Amino acid sequence: MDVFAKCYEFKRDLEVQAVGLYPFFKTIEGNHGSRVVIDGREVVMAGSNNYLGLTRHPKVVEAAIDATRKYGTSCSGSRYANGTYIIHVELEQKLADFMKKEKALCFTTGYTTNMGAISVLAGRRDVILSDRENHSCIMDATQLSFAETKKYKHDDMEDLERVLEASPAEAGKLLVTDGVFSMKGTLAKLPEIARLKKKFGMRVFVDDAHGIGVMGKNGRGTAEHFGLDNEVDVVMGTFSKSFAGLGGFVAGEERVISYIKHHARQLIFAASMTPASVAAVSKSLDLIRAEPEHLGNLRRVVKLVRGEFQRVGFPVPDDETPIIYVKVGEDIQAFQFWKDLLELGVYTNPVITPGVPQGQSGVRASFMAIHTESDIARVIEAFEKLGRKYGLIK
Repeated sequence: MDVFAKCYEFKRDLEVQAVGLYPFFKTIEGNHGSRVVIDGREVVMAGSNNYLGLTRHPKVVEAAIDATRKYGTSCSGSRYANGTYIIHVELEQKLADFMKKEKALCFTTGYTTNMGAISVLAGRRDVILSDRENHSCIMDATQLSFAETKKYKHDDMEDLERVLEASPAEAGKLLVTDGVFSMKGTLAKLPEIARLKKKFGMRVFVDDAHGIGVMGKNGRGTAEHFGLDNEVDVVMGTFSKSFAGLGGFVAGEERVISYIKHHARQLIFAASMTPASVAAVSKSLDLIRAEPEHLGNLRRVVKLVRGEFQRVGFPVPDDETPIIYVKVGEDIQAFQFWKDLLELGVYTNPVITPGVPQGQSGVRASFMAIHTESDIARVIEAFEKLGRKYGLIK
C-alpha cells in the first residue's frame, strides 16, 4: 500500500471547488482595517480575530519596526538556547502583572502554547477533563499527554460532575476548557466549574484565546468577567487576537510555570517569537491598559450588532462576546451561504464539521472595535436578506 494513497483518494476539496463554493485560503489583497480587498473588491471584514483593532494602530506598527531595526528579523534559536532576549523577559513580566499571576511564559504560537503546557501538566496517573467543543489545539494536547482524557458534553455541568465522580479519587485532575468558545462565541460556565473544583480538588486550565482583551472590566478575560481570577490555576492566551501579534502565553504560579518552561518541547525545541511580534504585543498590552476606550468601543459594537441581529429575527443571545454564530444546516449549505454573503460584500468564516456537530454548520461573524455603523449596517443588511432567502428568519 502506497502511503500517499489517501492523498490521491481525497477529492472533497476538488468537488467543492468544482461547484464554486470553496471558502478556504481566500487571498486578501489589501487590509484597510474594518474592510479588506478580495478579488479586487472592497468588502467588510467580519471574520477577523483582531477584536480591539490594534493590528494597524500606528504605535503598534512603529514598535514592531523599531524592534526589528534593533534586534533583527529573527532570534534564530529557541528560548531554551539563544532565543531569549530582554524584550521576551520584559513582556512576560508585564503579562504576569496584567493577569495578576506570579509568572507568565511566552510561546511562539497560541496552538503550541496549549500543546506544550497541557501535555506536560497532566501525566500518567492523572485525568484530563475536556469539554467536547474545546479548540482542536486542546484536543491535540490531550493526545500528547500520557494522562487519561475524559470528555464531557459541551457546557453540561451535570455531565462534568458525572465524569468526575467516575474518575479515580486518587488521580490528579486537570480540567481544560475554552473561556470563550471560538466557534459559537459562548462562555464556559466558570462559576459552576469553580464549585466542582472545590468539591473534587481538581486544577483548572482556561484557554482564553478569545477572552483576554475582550472580557472582564480590564480585559483580563473570562475569569475576570465572572470575578473568579483566583479560581483559575493556569490561564492561556494568544497574541493573534487582541494583542495584534503572533504567539501565546500561559500564566500561573511560579513553580507551575517553571515546570512548563523546563519540560515543554514546544518551547525548548521551537524558535522563539520574533522581535517584531514581541514588541507589537508589548505595545498592544500598554494600549489595553492605558486606553480603555478600545475595549469600550468593542463593547458598544457588540451591543449594537447583537441588537441588530435580534431585530431582524436571528436568535442571537445577549452575550458580550464579539462572535456571532448563525446556523445554516449541512456543510454545503454553509458554503453557499458564505459565498452569498461575500457576493453581498461581507466576509465571514464558514463553520463546518467537525468544528460543530453534524447538521449545525453555518457561518461565524466576528466584530472589532473599529467597525463603523456603516460597516455594521452592511453586515446586517446582507444577513437579513440571506436569512429570509434561506428560511432562517421570517
